[in-house]
Amino acid sequence: MERMIPGTPSRIKRLACKCSQIRHYSAPGNGSIPPAKQKYVPTSGTYPKGFLAGSSHAGVKVSNTQHDDVALVISKQPCVAAGIFTKNIFKAAPVQASLATLIQRQHNGIRGVVVNSGCANAVTGRLGLEHADAMAKEADRCFKDPEHSSSAQDSPQTLVMSTGVIGQQLPIEKITAAIPKAHSALGSTHDHWLDAAKAICTTDTFPKLISRTFSLPSHPEIEYRIAGMTKGAGMIHPNMATLLGIVCTDVSIDPKAITSILRHSANRSFNCISIDGDTSTNDTVTLFANGAATPKGVQPLTLPEDFIQKPRMGNRKLDHYKQSPDMIAFTEVFIAFMTDLAKLVVRDGEGATKFVTIRVISDVNAQVAKRAAMSIARSALVKTALYGKDANWGRILCAVGYAPGIMGSTELPASSPGTGQVTPERTSVSFIPVDGSEVLELLVRGEPQVVDEVRAKQILEMEDLEILVRLEDGADPARLGMTEAAKTFESKVWTCDFSHDYVTINGDYRA
Repeated sequence: MERMIPGTPSRIKRLACKCSQIRHYSAPGNGSIPPAKQKYVPTSGTYPKGFLAGSSHAGVKVSNTQHDDVALVISKQPCVAAGIFTKNIFKAAPVQASLATLIQRQHNGIRGVVVNSGCANAVTGRLGLEHADAMAKEADRCFKDPEHSSSAQDSPQTLVMSTGVIGQQLPIEKITAAIPKAHSALGSTHDHWLDAAKAICTTDTFPKLISRTFSLPSHPEIEYRIAGMTKGAGMIHPNMATLLGIVCTDVSIDPKAITSILRHSANRSFNCISIDGDTSTNDTVTLFANGAATPKGVQPLTLPEDFIQKPRMGNRKLDHYKQSPDMIAFTEVFIAFMTDLAKLVVRDGEGATKFVTIRVISDVNAQVAKRAAMSIARSALVKTALYGKDANWGRILCAVGYAPGIMGSTELPASSPGTGQVTPERTSVSFIPVDGSEVLELLVRGEPQVVDEVRAKQILEMEDLEILVRLEDGADPARLGMTEAAKTFESKVWTCDFSHDYVTINGDYRA
């Protein structure tokens, strides 16, 4: 047998092989924010009256020895609240617990939410449900105001969220011990809110926090405030909200309408983002409204009764219904706020180097435009091409052509026939530079263009990019039996690219 001598080629080869398998997570291990992401972290904020935020360290993950991983966001007085949750069949225990609390309390008498990071408490059986209940009740004990309890005596006043690894039980004693510490740390300053936003992060490279002020037409002299935090960097795709989100406002909202308001806004924001096509077991976005800034005598914001009773009717727009000027103004503010918050998630996509807006226009219906946009956003081939700065527009076109609901499939039957929804001869694809420079046309009405590869690479070097897909280009009004141009429908989806780091991060996720 050959004797192995230190320094021989065989030994060196083995050492090199071993070193090549060492993987490095792209986010700084000390919790610092990468320089490129620091511009997204606010240095100040204006936060809603009557709400407090705090955090503490529980050490949910053994490797976390110093960073806060329990957060508490509460209203000083019980408030109205709503939540929208994952459509994943394997709903995590905190999702089930929060759903039950909102139903039992009829969206009223809620104090806030307690969150832990490091463990998702998902697919954890009966014990997981007991742990979620224990978190809520421990937070309730901190309030020490039983006079505010409603008739639902056994129902907690606190919602619960968890994020992290699926299939592991919570170290519940650590978490329940940390909740009173988070309560003691509650405050209303920017630092309090930012610390809470940091505590709910997992693979996020920066905390996602926004605050804003607004007014309403009926009493413009009153300043209202809205603030929200979210977490998410991977396992992001619509089927509700795709992450954890907490939004608070000091405007007064009717408890019967608050869920419809939240769902309507989420469908135009959080349900328009995708990072990797995976819908989490824990997705939850909540809205809390305590009315602390609303003057006496001003009625809570509400929606038409028929809209409240039928909240899931397609992509109905609120402007089809008679609303108060105040409701119209708040809806505009809320959708814009939720959109900006959702975009931060995409900007922090795991390993992402680009923020991509996909805009699809169709003259068939809004569903066709949304299906095509989402199919492009989910395409690993499109996303890797964007990372490689490769103007491979054929991958974009291919993703449109196989989109569920557009292409018929025996494995995944379309809800409606795809025939006629997309016509190759009327399809165009372009890159839209965000700096306002000239558009780069890649495909025009089914005809490939001679692409300036140098110009394409210049556009793809930019951090932000828009891809425009027109499915109605060259529409013939006469053929459609119309005397004027056909009505068009537009869908926007925000996504990112796939880099080597995405694999590294998720390969090391449980480490």
